[in-house]
Amino acid sequence: MVSSAAKPRSATPQPAPGNGAKGTGGNALGIPKGWQLAGLAAVFLALVASLIFSGAAVTRGVSDPGALVRWGLPISKALHNVAVATVIGGLIFAVGILPRSLSKRSRDKGDAGDKDGPEHPAFSRALAVAAAAGAVWTLSAIAVLVLTYADVAGQPLSGDAEFTQALVYFMTDIETGRAWLAVTIIAAVVTTALFGVRSLGGLALTLILALIGLVPTALIGHSSSSSDHEGAINSLGLHLVGVSTWVGGIILLALLSGILTGPKAGATTDITEPTLRRFSTLAGFAFFLVFASGVINASIRITSWGDLFGSSYGQLILAKSAATLVLGGIGFMHRQWVIPQLGRKGSTMSSRRVLWQLLLAELLVMGATSGIAVALGRSAPPQPTTFAPDASPAFILTGYELPPELTATRWFTEWRLDWLWIAVALFGLVTYVLGVAKVHRRGDKWHWFRTVNWIIGLIVLTYITSGPPAVYGRILFSAHMVDHMALTMVAPIFLVLGAPVTLALRALPARGDGSRGAREWILVFVHSKFSQLVTHPLFAAANFAGSIVIFYFSDLFGYAMREHVGHELMNLHFLLTGYIFVLTMIGTDPLPRRAPYPMRLLLLLATMGFHAFFGVSIMGGTGLLAADYFGNLGRTWGQSALADQQTGGAVAWGIGEVPTLLVAIGVAIMWSRSDQRETKRVDRAADRNNDADLAAYNDMFAKLAERDARLADRNKLEGR
Repeated sequence: MVSSAAKPRSATPQPAPGNGAKGTGGNALGIPKGWQLAGLAAVFLALVASLIFSGAAVTRGVSDPGALVRWGLPISKALHNVAVATVIGGLIFAVGILPRSLSKRSRDKGDAGDKDGPEHPAFSRALAVAAAAGAVWTLSAIAVLVLTYADVAGQPLSGDAEFTQALVYFMTDIETGRAWLAVTIIAAVVTTALFGVRSLGGLALTLILALIGLVPTALIGHSSSSSDHEGAINSLGLHLVGVSTWVGGIILLALLSGILTGPKAGATTDITEPTLRRFSTLAGFAFFLVFASGVINASIRITSWGDLFGSSYGQLILAKSAATLVLGGIGFMHRQWVIPQLGRKGSTMSSRRVLWQLLLAELLVMGATSGIAVALGRSAPPQPTTFAPDASPAFILTGYELPPELTATRWFTEWRLDWLWIAVALFGLVTYVLGVAKVHRRGDKWHWFRTVNWIIGLIVLTYITSGPPAVYGRILFSAHMVDHMALTMVAPIFLVLGAPVTLALRALPARGDGSRGAREWILVFVHSKFSQLVTHPLFAAANFAGSIVIFYFSDLFGYAMREHVGHELMNLHFLLTGYIFVLTMIGTDPLPRRAPYPMRLLLLLATMGFHAFFGVSIMGGTGLLAADYFGNLGRTWGQSALADQQTGGAVAWGIGEVPTLLVAIGVAIMWSRSDQRETKRVDRAADRNNDADLAAYNDMFAKLAERDARLADRNKLEGR
């Protein structure tokens, strides 16, 4: 398919479809302004109906906070959800879908579009919508915070000192209150940035911060106390990311429907088709993420068919699932039938009309689905969401009962799926395979060895994060060290050999309309000052070795063991530090700077010595690391906690040395091949110019000898 943005510019500016001359408001070719609010109305209609159906808003027999709180809280949450989705959608459109500038110069220069030419009206509208939604996000988060306290305390809203003091205590000392306070602060920071930031790099950081704002919401849902609380939290977090991307994108398309084609201000290219095509690809990934994570999350909360079909909670889940499938069908129609029509020459007004009618239907269904989702959050699931009063120490500390005693067989059989890393692995697998297929279709080659290594790396990553090392790593320090060393030394070797960045740069198309796609962002990151810092060989080696000491001999280790967020950040940190270090040693992906081979070997020898020192220090230690955690698990099998920790030191020494030695061998092989390539290059050059370099070299020595002979003769004549 050929993007409309790549077509020749017309001689005169064309008004935007649906805009008349000014590019404001919608008509037959866009969604009329009044109908753009239909999705919001659908949210509240579905919310009210779902609350009535589930009985979540009925008067309580004890500690009833009043109708204002019972109805105000879900309405505030609905506004909050729509607002945060709109913020994320607006930032995604600005950062990765829409061209930033109108000028041809900025389109030709690509990344330089940050600075050249006036802003494209669609880009400006997207950020204006996101900024307004950010203000609503902040205010609705404050409302949810206050109403949640009133709901939990079972008392009506009040302005007296006692209510205020209790609210402050709720915000600072209770997990739910702290979470909503964090959401409020993040929303305020994001909103402030949206009113002042215009560079694409700054907007990308703002988008990351907005996505982080979803984390506290995932941590305090029903999932946080379910039987598989970490799996439920991860699946809910993934669900929120997918929903925000999808819903936010649909909202932005509806609000931009009147100005997607540039107005008379200087745009001469119709960006409707490329915008829809780009969002359609993103929405396809979001759909699968939303549906799969929703099924996983629901299966954790509902464990029987009777609960699914017989409870109001299960019936709301069925309604939400059906609506999600309908939305997926509409998206499929967009991608397969409507968008290709827009990409063809002479696309008709009727095809555009069908496009926006489908989008309106999608907006209505999505609004109803969002209302059902809020009502689900206010309804009690069939499974209990509180800890049992007789919970074991291990369950209190980890959220899970103790696994059986570790044996050789159980290194393969005990699994606890970490859906976050499974999603990462699946995304990496699918995108890599699609990239390889695209390269092959174009007639280029991609070596099978790289593909095999990438797949092995993803399998190893899944085993480390969801398999026995992850299960027993929460109980045994020795198993934790197996988990850590494999995560930082084994999986990165295979992943680096897969050369994913090189594949992405070959497979992804370059954009010519001034917007930044995945390829452009990869290049920006590779050449950024941050990348220059973290991939500097000395920094990468120091980070790889030094972060171990900082982590294990500080409170960070205990935090990572006790808290789910800390545990996932630990996994991410050690995977990235290992990946970057191995990349600087044996990687073929582009880097700002590469160390010469002798320095690489010296750095590898230094890290081997450091790992040996770290392992020996743990083996000889007499103090228990994270004693309040490992010392209170109530484990009745295996070694004592201190003896197991000393075994873990031996594991750190042994596992750390073997992969490092393999990387050193890889560096030596690359060094040898580099010398061979240089020799072949010199030989080929000699063949081309008949050893001109050698002849010149010999001529130089002949001339020097001739000069020396003349000097000798002169000295003889002068009697010296």
